[in-house]
Order: sequence, then C-alpha cells, then structure tokens
Amino acid sequence: MTTAYDFEAVGLDGVQRHLADYRGKVLLIVNVASQCGFTPQYGPLQKLYETYADRGLVILGFPCDQFGHQEPGTAKEIAEFCDHRFGITFPMFSKIDVNGKSAHPLYQWLKSERSGVLGGAIKWNFTKFLVDTEGNVVKRYGTPVSPADIAPDIEKLLPPAG
Repeated sequence: MTTAYDFEAVGLDGVQRHLADYRGKVLLIVNVASQCGFTPQYGPLQKLYETYADRGLVILGFPCDQFGHQEPGTAKEIAEFCDHRFGITFPMFSKIDVNGKSAHPLYQWLKSERSGVLGGAIKWNFTKFLVDTEGNVVKRYGTPVSPADIAPDIEKLLPPAG
C-alpha cells in the first residue's frame, strides 16, 4: 500500500528530501503561491506549525505556478518571500505541478486518495491535505478553508498535550 512516506521531493535548497523522514508525524501538505489572494494563509499556517510542531505536526509547502501564474519566482525568491513576509519555518519544497501530465507523483497520489469538488484535480492554490502518522490521507480541504479551522482535525491525530 502506498503512503505519503513513499515519495520524495526537492527542497527549496535543491536537496532531495524523502518524505519517509517525516514518518510518525502528522502532515499538512499544501500547494502554495506568493502572489495569490489566499497568500495571507501563510501566516495561519506558520501559527499552526508553531502551535503543534512539538507534538508532531509538520507542514509541507509546495509552491505551484499552475493557477494564474501566481508563483513566478525562483526557489531563492520564494524562500526569501516566505522568510521575510511570513517568517516561515516549516519545510518548503521546489516549485511543482499539481495537475496535468506533469503533476508531481505525490500530488497524483494525494488526489487519488481524496477527490475534491473538481474530481481529482486541484482547484486552486492553498488546497490542503491532512495526513496521519501512518502516512494516510485523512482529509482534503479546499482553498477557502482557513488553516485555523483545521486545528481540531489536527488535534485528533496528535498525542495529547503535556
């Protein structure tokens, strides 16, 4: 059976990462963009990460330029934007496609596990997938869903505080 841990992706630093490195963690996987009306969601995503990282949450950001050319930057520009504008400390990856023939294998799998309103396709930036500690997709959230509204679902998958 395939899980999120079976995939690899290149970080913004150009280093190949194995998602197996996050085994046993709760993952929130998000396709992001720096010039989108939903870009302010970076702030609440970072807050979620700060709140729950010590209990085992990891947010994985995947820049994507497939929606209105809203992520035109280079890896360096994306990293600088995330750092300076939002103080992002969760793992960020190199730009990928999430739809079509060139969609990253991780996103092909995520979409096959949890369809959205357009069937399997990702509708827009900031679509979120919640993955449990076993690497299974638990839930998919559309773009307008605030990261703060996902907190109760994250809580259910994490060990108790304290």
